[in-house]
Amino acid sequence: MENVKYMLKIGVLGAGHLGKIHLRLLNQSEKYDLVGFYDADETNANKVETEFGYKFFNSIEALIDAVDVVDIVTPTLSHYDCAKQAISKGKHIFIEKPITNTVEEAEHIRELLAEHNLRGQVGHVERFNPAFIAVKGDIKSPMFIESHRLAEFNPRGTDVPVVLDLMIHDIDIILSLVGSKVKNVSASGVSVISDTPDIANARIEFENGCVANLTASRISLKKMRKTRFFQKDAYISVDFLEKKCEVVKMKNAPEQPGDFDMILQNAEGVKKQIYFDNPNILENNAILDELETFADAINNNTPPIVTLHDGTEALRVATQIINCF
Repeated sequence: MENVKYMLKIGVLGAGHLGKIHLRLLNQSEKYDLVGFYDADETNANKVETEFGYKFFNSIEALIDAVDVVDIVTPTLSHYDCAKQAISKGKHIFIEKPITNTVEEAEHIRELLAEHNLRGQVGHVERFNPAFIAVKGDIKSPMFIESHRLAEFNPRGTDVPVVLDLMIHDIDIILSLVGSKVKNVSASGVSVISDTPDIANARIEFENGCVANLTASRISLKKMRKTRFFQKDAYISVDFLEKKCEVVKMKNAPEQPGDFDMILQNAEGVKKQIYFDNPNILENNAILDELETFADAINNNTPPIVTLHDGTEALRVATQIINCF
């Protein structure tokens, strides 16, 4: 079997809604050998084992010992302990977002991972959204960003503030693109149904002058996941929900415009031509892609696409936002 990469043995911690999706996709993957899973809820675990045939390990330790990679899809509060156990036994970790409950925990996990010379990736799945991938190369030095992530009410997500549940996706996307340090954060949030804010708005100012305005809600009547980027001579819109994108660019108008050319003229008499440059969107399964690119990072000894540093910085900004409430 020449040129065939070693199939990594992987186990999943947590078999809730997202954990089940991870199990199904890992079971299909040609880059992983799914060994089994652990779930603290034994009734749920037995049901998953019976229904799908995945092997249920009755302790976290037993599962960790049997694998090369640990996929942590447990509630956020337990991410830190699960990651510590896995790393101490020399295992690579894929950890769902948010990386941990606190920035201090995230930084400690990063230190441990570096000490043990292991790989780690955070599940910021929107980085693998095909609409985002299609326009990422067009987004250069955005100066104003507007993001809306609205969801219908679902009791499943209310154990964490809406900032950690929903807005953190957009925080990560924005931090990955702006390439400048955060200078200032201001925000407001309102608790409507839960003990923590259900709707929040944040303004992030960067040292390079870029401003991002983010809104997240989990009590909306309709879903929306849209981000718009404004930069010199371009407007770029990404619809993460519908997996669509729009790129509108401006260039100096030709001497002899065509009948159908869209020309704008400013007060100084400078003429610009508007044109649409909508890239091709390639369909994919974003969750499978994030898991499989992590296998590639381990096998090729290269940095993962979403590093633990990225996950920590997204959590740092999310925490600053929450502290404004």
